[in-house]
Amino acid sequence: MTTEFDLGRLLAERGAERYELHSRYLNHQLPRMLHTIGFDKVYERAEGAYFWDADGDDYLDMLAGFGVMGLGRHHPVVRKALHDVLDASLADLTRFDCQPLPGLLAEKLLVHSPHLDRVFFGNSGTEAVETALKFARFVTGKPRILYCDHAFHGLTTGSLSVNGESGFRDGFAPLLPDTAVPLGDLEALARELKQGDVAALIVEPIQGKGVHEAPPGYLRAAQELLHRHKALLIADEVQTGLGRTGDFYAYQHEDGVEPDLVCVAKALSGGYVPVGATLGKDWIFKKVYSSMDRVLVHSASFGSNAQAMAAGLAVLSVMENEQIVANARARGEQLKSRLAALTDKYELLADVRGRGLMIGIEFGRPDSLKLRSRWTMLQAARKGLFAQMVVVPLLRRHRILTQVSGDHLEVIKLIPPLIIGEREVDRFVDAFTDVMDDAHSGGGLMWDFGKTLIKQAVANR
Repeated sequence: MTTEFDLGRLLAERGAERYELHSRYLNHQLPRMLHTIGFDKVYERAEGAYFWDADGDDYLDMLAGFGVMGLGRHHPVVRKALHDVLDASLADLTRFDCQPLPGLLAEKLLVHSPHLDRVFFGNSGTEAVETALKFARFVTGKPRILYCDHAFHGLTTGSLSVNGESGFRDGFAPLLPDTAVPLGDLEALARELKQGDVAALIVEPIQGKGVHEAPPGYLRAAQELLHRHKALLIADEVQTGLGRTGDFYAYQHEDGVEPDLVCVAKALSGGYVPVGATLGKDWIFKKVYSSMDRVLVHSASFGSNAQAMAAGLAVLSVMENEQIVANARARGEQLKSRLAALTDKYELLADVRGRGLMIGIEFGRPDSLKLRSRWTMLQAARKGLFAQMVVVPLLRRHRILTQVSGDHLEVIKLIPPLIIGEREVDRFVDAFTDVMDDAHSGGGLMWDFGKTLIKQAVANR
């Protein structure tokens, strides 16, 4: 007798085994790390900007799944679109026809970047970057890609080649020909371009690692330099795109910037179906796909699938109808200004920066002797421990999920769902103020936990 698959029953029977299953069959270090810092929570459900645990307590999400949940979790419009596309029983992924949804999504997406003409749909941000790197090298006939120090563009081999963090690259060489240049350094860019072998510069208008924005005028000047040397500008908007920074794309904060290729992903998915897109100029696509023999020279088995396209169309509709970009700008300015006002109050708080709802909170060496000695002790064990000391009580005491913005960085990055309102801003600022008060009291639970982190850091050396 055939037993019908019952997902609800399976979760009810074995959901409590989640951490054990992960330890046994997946990345065994993840549950270990979560347990060490007290993040081994069991979340039962989620909606909008909140999670709930089995006790019914709510948790404010200021992480948005690393930016995937731009509209929060389970937005009703996106959810309905996915139900509708499943119910439509479309003849999807035949590979030898042209379905309507990819063309409709491309048309809608290109409205927001009118200088671009065509779209390739893949399945992730790193795949969008891989597409841009391949296209740039092919159409220019040059091998080398420039990227910026501390950049993050993905973890597959091509995108890893333009990753500015050695911790991700170590042990995976040899990679593609590449060279890092400092973000904002036009002289370094010009020196590399003079060698004549550069296909493109790929750049995040605001870097995810540390939340560092390209200096005013840099992107436009870089674009002019690149074009003078017949190289391309690639804008990686995987995290910054679709309203995150208070404009549809982060490069649009600077007049006259028109990248040759733009990479998007994350929030375009609606948080449901993986999707990536590489937007580009007509001449680039026509050179890559130069004949019928080359029609499949770059493709993806699941690219342009109906579920992903439906999710993307629903996301763009919600963004327009619910004024998501305007909300990100307004709430971001409110959150950033309130946090920046605290820098004079707390000596451990060094800087607050970013745009829209992509905000970096940086901590630095305090002036007072007592705090300075404790800070030095943490730094000697491992840089980045103080930021982790802030992230932990935000979750444990205030039920707010945040993240440290990169390995060895004393920076917390806030990338909440773009739908948050004043209530969520108030909740975060109040909680952050409480944690900072505790840190500056010279005692308290934070510094006790710091000792645990120091022991763990020393043990892992």
